[in-house]
Amino acid sequence: MAVHIWVRAETKHQEHRTALTPNAAKQLVDAGFTVSVERCTERIFNDADYEGTGVTMVPHGTWRTAPADAYILGLKELPENDDSALPHAHIMFAHCFKGQAGWREVLDRFKRGNGTLLDLEFLVDERGRRVAAFGYHAGYAGSAVGLDLWCHKVLNGEEPVFPAINHFNNDQDLIKYIKARLALAVAKFGRLPRVMVMGALGRCGGGAGDFARDAGIPAENIIQWDLAETKAGGPFAEIIAHDIFVNCIYLSTPIPPFVTLEMCKSVEKARGLSVLVDVSCDATNPHNPIPVYYGATTFVDPVIRVDCAPAPRLDVVAIDHLPSLLPRESSEAFCKDLLPSLLALKNRADSQVWGKAEKLFHAKVDEAKL
Repeated sequence: MAVHIWVRAETKHQEHRTALTPNAAKQLVDAGFTVSVERCTERIFNDADYEGTGVTMVPHGTWRTAPADAYILGLKELPENDDSALPHAHIMFAHCFKGQAGWREVLDRFKRGNGTLLDLEFLVDERGRRVAAFGYHAGYAGSAVGLDLWCHKVLNGEEPVFPAINHFNNDQDLIKYIKARLALAVAKFGRLPRVMVMGALGRCGGGAGDFARDAGIPAENIIQWDLAETKAGGPFAEIIAHDIFVNCIYLSTPIPPFVTLEMCKSVEKARGLSVLVDVSCDATNPHNPIPVYYGATTFVDPVIRVDCAPAPRLDVVAIDHLPSLLPRESSEAFCKDLLPSLLALKNRADSQVWGKAEKLFHAKVDEAKL
């Protein structure tokens, strides 16, 4: 019997990416898979783009009634205000394996439905390296948004509030836009911003540094830190000396905070930091290394304003799907890396990638003591 992959439509607001591009879908069909794709008006790829690939287009949101043996493939969390049992095997980013808020409730849905969560974040090869990730484009987009916000503050002051963000069709359009914004801001401010990237040697940090360079920020203004610079343990006064801080680390174990609210409030030394982009978005993690804010932001409401009185206010961006700023390119890169693992579902019992993912899921269910 053919392996059946059912691509659900994303329901998160302003999420334009997809877990399966038309090109990847065709390759699965050609390999003997059955592929169903839900219709979606928000996806960067139109429904018509899937025509001729051999997939079956199905109505939006019908994954709940998919055949029992279908893999439900998606990216972000399932629709809100639904705690029904989940009987299928889901392949997605569930954000519930690191103790995040609501993690037990998510796992309970799978346990009650006798379903399985194969979390995309934890699909790793024999070396423990993730087989597919949006990290590069998350860092790339995070750096872009940080620079845009810095320009906004220079040009407008604290008011009006930074407006909603719209996605770009390609990276060249984004670069052109930010360069134009920087030209205006630098004319008023007198210099280019100093950007500090934490986790600079990883995929995400590499993306953050690349965008800063693409936008014209000189190398001496891009400060790149990784494990070597942080091995002594934080907090680090160097962070607040820069204009923009982009956090790109992958948090797997408890670490001391990088920066604290007390540091941001201090007026003993002028604080350069005015924009903080937390690409990692670990604010609900009990070991959050940036405990100056709580919660998340969105493309519609991008900024949390942190009161640092008597020092100036700090603006925080914590959007957990930043790659959707460049949905076409990020989806294409992700699907290219994920495709070999999807093809391995034909022999899932022999696949280390899927075996490790399922073992981790059961371990987390046991940890939750449901």
